[in-house]
Amino acid sequence: MRKYVLTASALLLASLTWSQTKPLAGFSESAAKEELAKEEQFDSYLKASHVDSFMKIMAAHPHHVGSPAGKAVADFIYNQFKSWGYDVQLETFYVLFPTPKERLLEMTGPVPYKAVLAEPPLKEDATSGQTREQLPTYNCWSPDGDVTGELVFVNYGIPEDYDQLERMGISVKGKIVIAKYGHSWRGIKPKVAQEHGAIGCLIYSDPMDDGYFQGDVYPKGAFKNEYGVQRGSVMDMPIYPGDPLTPGIGATKDAKRLDRKDVTTILKIPVLPISYHDAAPLLKALEGPVAPASWRGALPFTYHVGPGKSTVHLKLAFNWDIKPINDVIARIPGTQWPDEWVIRGNHHDGWVNGAGDPLSGMSAMLEEARGISELVKTGWKPKRTLVYCAWDGEEPGLLGSTEWVEYHADELRQKAVVYINSDGNGRGFFGAEGSHALEPFMNEVARDVTDPETGISIAERMHSRELVNAADGNRLKKDLLLKKTFTIGALGSGSDFSPFLQHVGIPSFNLGFGGEDPGGEYHSIYDSYDDYRKWKDPGFQYGVALAKAAGRTSLRMADATLLPFDFRSLYKTVNGYATELTNLLDQMRENTALSNELIKEKHYVYAGDPTVTLLPPPIKEEVPYLDFSPLQNALRSLEKATNRLADTLGKEKLTSNASDAVNQALYRAEQQLLSDNGLPRRAWYRHTIYAPGFYTGYGVKTLPGIREAIEQRNWKEAQEQIGIAAAVLQKFADYLTGVWKMGS
Repeated sequence: MRKYVLTASALLLASLTWSQTKPLAGFSESAAKEELAKEEQFDSYLKASHVDSFMKIMAAHPHHVGSPAGKAVADFIYNQFKSWGYDVQLETFYVLFPTPKERLLEMTGPVPYKAVLAEPPLKEDATSGQTREQLPTYNCWSPDGDVTGELVFVNYGIPEDYDQLERMGISVKGKIVIAKYGHSWRGIKPKVAQEHGAIGCLIYSDPMDDGYFQGDVYPKGAFKNEYGVQRGSVMDMPIYPGDPLTPGIGATKDAKRLDRKDVTTILKIPVLPISYHDAAPLLKALEGPVAPASWRGALPFTYHVGPGKSTVHLKLAFNWDIKPINDVIARIPGTQWPDEWVIRGNHHDGWVNGAGDPLSGMSAMLEEARGISELVKTGWKPKRTLVYCAWDGEEPGLLGSTEWVEYHADELRQKAVVYINSDGNGRGFFGAEGSHALEPFMNEVARDVTDPETGISIAERMHSRELVNAADGNRLKKDLLLKKTFTIGALGSGSDFSPFLQHVGIPSFNLGFGGEDPGGEYHSIYDSYDDYRKWKDPGFQYGVALAKAAGRTSLRMADATLLPFDFRSLYKTVNGYATELTNLLDQMRENTALSNELIKEKHYVYAGDPTVTLLPPPIKEEVPYLDFSPLQNALRSLEKATNRLADTLGKEKLTSNASDAVNQALYRAEQQLLSDNGLPRRAWYRHTIYAPGFYTGYGVKTLPGIREAIEQRNWKEAQEQIGIAAAVLQKFADYLTGVWKMGS
């Protein structure tokens, strides 16, 4: 990650343009003053030294799923909540979790090489030598396999890279591919390789993306050294997350389970992550065309696509065991609306010691929860029930959160007001993604938290970054100069918010800081306390900042008289997504016409090697005109409904009974955006506005049913999905009209 440099003028401009008033949505003027005073008191309880201490204790040993230290971490968290007066329980689920028992990667002559497949301990990193406790370097959910074949370099291993290979006349069928980490979630790389007939997949971090090209490597600097390896899941989570054997139901001890051979989220080809030390001999032995310029990394030789004279042998075998996972669930009951839950969560399991991922977020959440317990000692209690969750099994595939949500789905549909997630945390800029009806609310929260580095609010700093990054003189920059709010991002996947939002329809946030903390340690043995305190957040000040931001989010949602949903913001966001789709279709139409014309005129470009001419791409089908009028009409209805509801809720003094009914209707509104049948070919994902991409994994696709059908040039499905999304949005508009009548 690059460090953003904000000029003094940009910071001053942001401060001058930002609103100086402090209204709080959902609170009367007098209640807002009380709330802000309570939050100042909450801030006074938060100590960076506590965040430091929590991390040091929990990161002392590797604590992956099913490990003794994993249970010890769960028990530590349980005991902390218990000591602070929370009502705590440990919920245990039983999930499939494979671990390696055999790993072999070797290259045969004429240049033989046997991969190291290990990260050496470092004297500067006290926990890196805990070899017996560490999971070896592997990709969880790779199948067993013993394959030998020629090697082909596939760049980042995403669909467009295979289009390029096809034009170079290179097939991966029957071959092993080697791909760089980056540009997509790791699980997409073997998925696409498998679709193209590959028999195995290797994934490595190139030093250009994560290594010496970026800066000094660990331990001298923060970036990945030559032996560092990124472990991680390659479960096909865009189909469904959670325990692969129990889709849609909680993985209790007696749950009905699929046979492993029938699971659709486990791929068929063996996959292994390797260091750039192990990747270099393999890549150097490749022949064939020189790699295109955009494919080349920073290793000290010419990158070729392959294959070469050597072959590669990959052999993997795993223990396929059922392991217990332990979710810690802690509650402070609400005094006025105990059956309305404000849920806050962070996972506690790591691939190894996991200081950055996830304990930086977990430690901040513990300090936040401790601060709230101090408020309770003063006599304050939340009006709604606060539920703090420490999830197990996130790393292999959101196991703990997904199983808990699936098991409690009916209760959550009735009671869950919002889910507030965090994960790894660093230093720099505040990041907020989530349900867009709560975007104005999150702007208020961020307005009231001070950035430790700059002294301005975290909202102002976000706004300043937008100004700095906008191109000089463009319309966007002019709009930003007048703007007093920031836009929250849309949620894809990659952390524990996914089952809440995309399966059950609970309004959700994902919060954290980053952008100035260099990478390198991710999912390696070097993600340690020593690494974190030196390179990520040395004073743990951004751990405190996260506790302040997420704590305010929880406290305000718990005590708001009228829940602060503003569906006008959601309408504007979704309307923007719809405009993007029509623009995407127009651009595809123009590009297709131009491309086909160039092909007919035989204007081909060269590959990376000037002696190799790319084959012409196939003539593409012309892009038709799709009928977006049902979607546009539904959005018009939604605009009217959201404006009318906002006007009513902004002016009327609701009776107690009406307020209770309206609040329940407001927090259940997100559920109206779910599709009964889910997305095409992945019914577990039911949200029609947000989903992880089928070929992006973590990356979000908005209006996903329509967008992905267009991207795949499936015009019939695109038109069908327009109709489905339109029907859902019209139902949503009608629902909000009902809420308006309820409040009138």
